[in-house]
Amino acid sequence: MRYTTDEGGRLNNFAIEPRVYQAQPWTPQQKVRAALLVVGGLLLVAGLVAIAVGVS
Repeated sequence: MRYTTDEGGRLNNFAIEPRVYQAQPWTPQQKVRAALLVVGGLLLVAGLVAIAVGVS
């Protein structure tokens, strides 16, 4: 673990940074899953708004 010591004797820890990598393009299956997740999220929000309007 990397750390430094200041003049008061206190330790200052630094996070270990992850290795940098280049992201790969999404596969068609990942694109479909992402689209389904977006649609599901929109339906959830619309349903919650409808419930809120209904009870108010």
